[in-house]
Amino acid sequence: MTDAFICDAVRTPFGRYGGALSSVRTDDLGAIPIKALMARNPQVDWTAVSDVIYGCANQAGEDNRNVARMSALLAGLPIEVSGATVNRLCGSGLDAIGTGARAIKAGEAGLVIAGGVESMSRAPFVMPKAETAFSRANAVYDTTIGWRFVNKLMKEKYGVDSMPETAENVAVDYQIEREAQDLMAMNSQLRAVAAQKAGHLAREIVPVHIPQKKGDALVVHTDEHPRETSLEALAKLKGVVRPDGSVTAGNASGVNDGACAVLLAGAADVAQYGLTPKARVVAMATAGVAPRVMGIGPAPATLKVLALAGLTLEQMDVIELNEAFAAQGLAVLRLLGLKDDDARVNAWGGAIALGHPLGASGARLATTAINRLHATGGRYALCTMCIGVGQGIALVLERV
Repeated sequence: MTDAFICDAVRTPFGRYGGALSSVRTDDLGAIPIKALMARNPQVDWTAVSDVIYGCANQAGEDNRNVARMSALLAGLPIEVSGATVNRLCGSGLDAIGTGARAIKAGEAGLVIAGGVESMSRAPFVMPKAETAFSRANAVYDTTIGWRFVNKLMKEKYGVDSMPETAENVAVDYQIEREAQDLMAMNSQLRAVAAQKAGHLAREIVPVHIPQKKGDALVVHTDEHPRETSLEALAKLKGVVRPDGSVTAGNASGVNDGACAVLLAGAADVAQYGLTPKARVVAMATAGVAPRVMGIGPAPATLKVLALAGLTLEQMDVIELNEAFAAQGLAVLRLLGLKDDDARVNAWGGAIALGHPLGASGARLATTAINRLHATGGRYALCTMCIGVGQGIALVLERV
């Protein structure tokens, strides 16, 4: 098999729910990092791209007609370039990269654009069809995040806990202290703010230009979600599942908008187009866990991918763990035998600070991991995240 390399990676800023990016359609948002890859790599014959693979968790609104294909066309890729949208919920963007890498390794693709997009601000309401003629009953579901159109058998067998409820389950089952959760949240915020000030995050961001009715376009060039905070401020927040619960809005990831794309290439295409590999995709793995504690999913997925790669956790110089909730992040670290404050983990902030636009987050993890490897001179990076309905995903990268 040939190697699969990530040669470039770029993302939009991540906007807050209802924030600066909320006026941008999902398909337009997804086109922005693809267009940036094209501009940054003008020597590439873009008709040679085998596929565009994008993650997206919603697909109920402006992203409903294969947002990967729509974003590719809107970005200006040739019509001959195909596109596919994958949905592994929170793990979609990471899955897209792994899927593209597998195609290259198998010799079925040479160039692949992979990544993901999510506009949680623009997620629509949906209504079911009537079950009987002339029915006067109806329902409306918010598609931003979580369950809708619940299967009664699924509910009976596995439960349909909301995402915060699964985090509270993890906190209780794995005895994750509220103080530890707030400390992880504060560190995430402070590290993200420091990374912004140091220019680390700016290197992976392409600005979004939003036309205005009058005057110049609004330019969004910075993540909106990070904020400086303190343990005292976080401790004052009430539980979101129950008043005495430990999961709060302060120690959970945000509801956000954003897109990210990476350029994957095999060795022959790297040479043909004069590309500079930044990282080799070593391996990807997924694992299933009980849906009610979906947050522990990264632990078995990490063990699985390390076994596939023939590597150990000690060899990972950079670890990007998606902070869906501090409770699950800490549970995963402890299950893997890592300290709560392991310096390798989310050194430039995590999803609690930067935000979690579901379909894009996995690709953001990979982008940040590559940049951290090059900034520190490390060799291997682990990217891992939990997934709703009880899964975990993990990807190992090697700096080139």
